[in-house]
Amino acid sequence: MRKLIDLHLHLDGSVPFTTIKELMTIHGLPTIDDQILRQKLSVGPDCRDLNEFLEKFAFPVHLMQTAADLQLIVFSLLKKIKKQGLVYVEIRFAPQLHTEQGLTQEEVVRAAISGLNQFFNWQKMHSSSQPELHANLLLCLMRLPHNYDQNLETITVAKHFLDRGVSGLDLAGAETPAFAISNYTSLFNLASQNSIPFTIHAGEAMGPESIYQALDLGARRIGHGIRCIEDTQLVAELIQNKITLECCATSNLNTKVFDQIDHYPVKKLLNQGVNVTLNSDDMTVSNIDLPHEYQLLEEKTGLTRADEKQLYLNAVTAAFCSNAEKKRLFSLI
Repeated sequence: MRKLIDLHLHLDGSVPFTTIKELMTIHGLPTIDDQILRQKLSVGPDCRDLNEFLEKFAFPVHLMQTAADLQLIVFSLLKKIKKQGLVYVEIRFAPQLHTEQGLTQEEVVRAAISGLNQFFNWQKMHSSSQPELHANLLLCLMRLPHNYDQNLETITVAKHFLDRGVSGLDLAGAETPAFAISNYTSLFNLASQNSIPFTIHAGEAMGPESIYQALDLGARRIGHGIRCIEDTQLVAELIQNKITLECCATSNLNTKVFDQIDHYPVKKLLNQGVNVTLNSDDMTVSNIDLPHEYQLLEEKTGLTRADEKQLYLNAVTAAFCSNAEKKRLFSLI
């Protein structure tokens, strides 16, 4: 089994199907036929765009409003991806989306960290020949109307838990001109002042200009960023400044960034010297996992084992984790 790293994995888009069913039972929700439930949680080949893709998050988020829910989901997700050969993962979510039943953002994050710790304890008790899976959390600021205070609170919570389960920030949500990245300058300036690492979703629904905005804010990693391929000057800047792209192949097909996987440019960018990584994004929404993504690109784009080793090394270099963890990850390859 190959060793894998996922730097771009959304918690609410990756809740295991069996865990969704368990939570529905816990909360007394009516039973839904499995096929209908999967349609509720996952996109099909006829998905129109990113906005339709994002609609699939509504039902899982409804089931993620108590501390027990969040702890169970994090624990269950980590157990699932451990079986896939992952050795390190950064799980991202927006605490402000999980406060509908009275939890504070701090309580939300505490619950997620409890899920991490529950998994780490379980992992110690179930030793195997596979390397340990280590994990950190990224807290997402959201592109939403009138939520500056909630985003500011997320930064405060991230600072409080930094290096204690939380390792960075993100900016997520619909990419539209109304929510241009430049609108969030003051928030990311605050993150920088507090030495909180961050990545920013850009270059997916919106083009290269959104990546330039993320770079202007100081982002060293770009969530997706795949549309950099449209701007040769931008590609050169990414190479020169060693900016890492968190590429998510099937997700970009789902949201119609690309029409065919054969044209997906991870291998091309890798050969040009861009610090590319390969990630799953939303396992449940896209109905995939990370081993599937590697196999897909092997079959459709000629991705080689040497390419995959470089993707792994790029991920270790870019990970928001301690130097000791980076040393462990490098030793595994």
